[in-house]
Amino acid sequence: MEGLEVDLKPIFGQPRVEGPANALTPPRQFLFHVHGSTAGPAHLRIHVTDFHSNHWEAVRSVSQLDDLRDSIGIGGSWSEFIDYLVASLKSQDVKLAFDDGCAHAKLIAQKSKGMPRISISLTKLVGTAASEAIANLSLQLFGEFKNLHESYVEEQQRSVELSKLISAEKEKNASIQSQLEQYTRRQKLQRINSSDRADASGLFSNGVNNSPEKRAGRDTNSATANRVVPAYRRAKVRGAVLQDTEDEHKTSARSRIVQSLFRGEAKNEIRVVLLAMAGCLHQLYGGGGGGSGRGRGSPL
Repeated sequence: MEGLEVDLKPIFGQPRVEGPANALTPPRQFLFHVHGSTAGPAHLRIHVTDFHSNHWEAVRSVSQLDDLRDSIGIGGSWSEFIDYLVASLKSQDVKLAFDDGCAHAKLIAQKSKGMPRISISLTKLVGTAASEAIANLSLQLFGEFKNLHESYVEEQQRSVELSKLISAEKEKNASIQSQLEQYTRRQKLQRINSSDRADASGLFSNGVNNSPEKRAGRDTNSATANRVVPAYRRAKVRGAVLQDTEDEHKTSARSRIVQSLFRGEAKNEIRVVLLAMAGCLHQLYGGGGGGSGRGRGSPL
């Protein structure tokens, strides 16, 4: 059999009183205190009191606790049994039952409904033993309160520090958010200014291109580009039919006349013109006075 290896922390609770209606007059509220001790023989001690005239005590050694485990039928290891015992005493279903008035009392604990019930008989204390039990319970209760208060103060201090950290982080986040908004606004303004400059540059370029000088230059270039090349200066393209305009037709006609003169197609016309010119020269230089020269009417 193992010893009481677990050093139990103090357990405080308020049991629900059960028993005859006239067991206690007037009705009292009770507190119980459970703590383990490893000084000397290991044991479990329980005190129940109303801080008036009713005080009970139970002391259980390791062997007695082992018998309790067998009687209620809890299997498993010793530490599992101690865990179950502690959980039952900390539950909300702890009762203080009286028999024969207030002569006998039991402390009954159950972890949950349907689980094994732990029943521990109590011995009534009187005199000095009762006073010592009350003093011990009061000191243990104050110690527990002090521990809870210190824990509460520590938690409060951590909460304050955490609140400061949260406030600092909020301020930092607000500053970062403000900087981000300012940066976003600057970027937006830069994009708007760039767009305005681009629009102004486009308008200025369009204005210059649409000026009278530019338009005149474009018209001249267009006229030069659209000038029709005469047909006789065009390169001959085989397999293509070229349709000339009216000017091209006139130019082609003149060209054909000139070409026909050189080909001898108008010999008669040229001969007539030359004869007329020769007659005029004869009258001017030969004269009607019979001067020297060729005879009148001599052929050319």
